[in-house]
Amino acid sequence: MQLFQLSPFLFLSLAAASYVSSDTSVFPSECLKVPTSTFITSLQTTITVMRHTTPIISQFANLLGDFRLKNAVTDCLDLLDFSIDELDWSASASQNPNEKHNSSGDLSSDLRTWLSAALANQETCKDGFEGTNGLVKGVVEGSVDQISSLVQELLTMVHPISSGQNGSKANGGSGRGGGKSERKFTQNSQFPYWFKREDRKLLLVNGVQADAVVAADGSGNHTSIMEAVMAAPDYSMKRYVIYIKRGIYKEYVEIKKKKWNLMIFGDGIDATIISGNRSFIDGWTTFRSATFAVSGRGFIARDITFENTAGPEKHQAVALRSDSDLSVFYRCAIKGYQDSLYTHTMRQFFRECKISGTVDFIFGDGTVVFQNCQILAKRGLPDQKNTITAQGRKDPNQPTGFSIQFCNITADSDLLPNVNSTATYLGRPWKLYSRTIFMQNYMSNIIRPEGWLEMNNDFALDTLYYAEYMNYGQGAGLSSRVNWPGHHVLNGTGEANNFTVAQFLEGNLWLPPTGVKYTAGLVV
Repeated sequence: MQLFQLSPFLFLSLAAASYVSSDTSVFPSECLKVPTSTFITSLQTTITVMRHTTPIISQFANLLGDFRLKNAVTDCLDLLDFSIDELDWSASASQNPNEKHNSSGDLSSDLRTWLSAALANQETCKDGFEGTNGLVKGVVEGSVDQISSLVQELLTMVHPISSGQNGSKANGGSGRGGGKSERKFTQNSQFPYWFKREDRKLLLVNGVQADAVVAADGSGNHTSIMEAVMAAPDYSMKRYVIYIKRGIYKEYVEIKKKKWNLMIFGDGIDATIISGNRSFIDGWTTFRSATFAVSGRGFIARDITFENTAGPEKHQAVALRSDSDLSVFYRCAIKGYQDSLYTHTMRQFFRECKISGTVDFIFGDGTVVFQNCQILAKRGLPDQKNTITAQGRKDPNQPTGFSIQFCNITADSDLLPNVNSTATYLGRPWKLYSRTIFMQNYMSNIIRPEGWLEMNNDFALDTLYYAEYMNYGQGAGLSSRVNWPGHHVLNGTGEANNFTVAQFLEGNLWLPPTGVKYTAGLVV
């Protein structure tokens, strides 16, 4: 079997776990700037380099006495494994465009998402070696930089447009109008073919029937969340539902890449809490510090709190990390301080969530939309500045970015009495092409008049894309905003439409079966 081909079982699972609209018919020639054979050959070459890089990095896994270095090596090996899968998916989708195994049903969006994730993975690998042995760091960086160059070249081969649509979503073309209707799941909604009748019933009933129940008191099938996750089927062809009863679960949960279509739900954000306290200061990489991490595609979480209690003095300490493509978080709370929410890669949707933190507390390189969420700045260390976002787009061909819409942006209870004690900003550029859009949000006086903060002097101020559209409240005033070349005030719907659920996430293709309501476009 050639390296870029999928195993028969994985191919079958891909076919079962995807959602393709009935009228979609896409050929690689419409998405690629090069012949399909050229694209496949380049994918195969890149996968070969990745496989050769794995033993180079793994040789450092057994170095004694350096906990942080061991974590960094483990991260890199996992991230290389993720990347090989993502390139496998890209090859299979390009070779078999009419098979129902594409992730969203939009081949261009799928290819750009997966390749972008593979690129971000290499950056994450390198970031993990901060503060470790310089010799090891140099060897690893040299190896993954070669991979990054190959993946960047692959990204240039894919047209940055929706399949069959006009206008570039990335560069301000008009594209397809999202409309202003709010979509929600009804019995007449179109289901993907792999949703069997019993799955439809599960999502139609408010009290969701569970396949497994977690209860710390022993009244369920499992006493720990990880036990329930491990018992779930791999590459599931149907939704597998885990109900987590009220309680505080002090455990670290990792839903690995084989666990597809998992749904977890609790008794509410004040009742079901998953809690941890790993941090950078205690030797964990940012990637590995997450209390809850999910990589399997098609994940849904509802009515749960994810928290990291390490505190502001422990610096990077992630509550929730998601690498899950086509994932949804509904009525969840994500609580921490620095780096609370790590939307690492892939397409993600957050609805009616409560997200709190201090420094860069929404960060990563996913393609993410937040709707109707509460975004709460907390009180951190003395003289520390709060930044809500730190988006990590490295290459202009990546489709990634953060779109924040219809949210309430204000101070959390610990900062509210003294809002002037901590300067709070909308974001700062973590990587060269950082991209974040705030549109139609309420911004309280917690937001500084200049709005945005530099990361490192003039780094990325010419290349970033930060935009604001129709926000309101004391913190939304534009007269004193930064005058960076990359900052944009959007006055019309044309460019703003590019960052709606319908266009930025291709949400109409995959969100309806999740049962979560959403607004497809702008409200004007």
